[in-house]
Amino acid sequence: MSQFSSHAARLGALACALFALATPSALAADRYVALGDSFASGVGTGSYTLSSSCKRSVYAYPYLVAQQRPNTALDFVACSGATTSSLMASQIAAVNAATTLVTVTIGGNDIRFADLIVQCTVSDCSSSLDSTRASLPTFLPPRLDSVYTAIRSQAAFGARIGVLGYPRMFGSAGCLGTLGISTTERTKANQLADALDQTIAARAAAFGFSYASGVAPFTGHAVCSSGPWLNGLNLFNSTESYHPNRNGHALGYVPLARSVVG
Repeated sequence: MSQFSSHAARLGALACALFALATPSALAADRYVALGDSFASGVGTGSYTLSSSCKRSVYAYPYLVAQQRPNTALDFVACSGATTSSLMASQIAAVNAATTLVTVTIGGNDIRFADLIVQCTVSDCSSSLDSTRASLPTFLPPRLDSVYTAIRSQAAFGARIGVLGYPRMFGSAGCLGTLGISTTERTKANQLADALDQTIAARAAAFGFSYASGVAPFTGHAVCSSGPWLNGLNLFNSTESYHPNRNGHALGYVPLARSVVG
């Protein structure tokens, strides 16, 4: 082989290698870990084929986000009923040095938010909502901090970490879905949701994480609205009550998640 031919062959091989590196199939996949409670696992969507015990759904925002993003490998460990302590016990190990994307929705069960709303349907809950909101600023931050510290220390350097908040449950209208819940109780439940939103936002900011509030996107889509993204009271399947439905995940939470992890 001539010197020219040998040089041309080497250039050709180099060009092929560079082309292969530039193609999507050769790019390293993002490893996406989805942490959290029922608002992340997909409770309210009515289908839990990914995990019946944790109620993980293919209609939940983490699964939908992973399907939308090319080269994204999802480790979906969010679980219905999770608190900050149970997340630390059974979910956080999924985050490691290979993790490049993280989303987390947590904190609602620590303050028993869903239990409080259920209480409203059977008895007066005004004082419970008030006392929970008053204690929130001192009770929840250290618990969130433990989760956020672990995520930051365990994820890959430069990982994109998104914290997603909770929506307000109620609008101005009542219906069968708000059975037993007075106008005053709905107002106070929304005030608690706002306080929860502000507390989580502040702690996420303190860690340099991106925060996406659920309050504004779900406005106009509350329980009893003309186009609800949240389930109201379900007398036949109470677990589904007061959680995002399929539209709540696809139209509400997916854009929020994409806004923080890309």
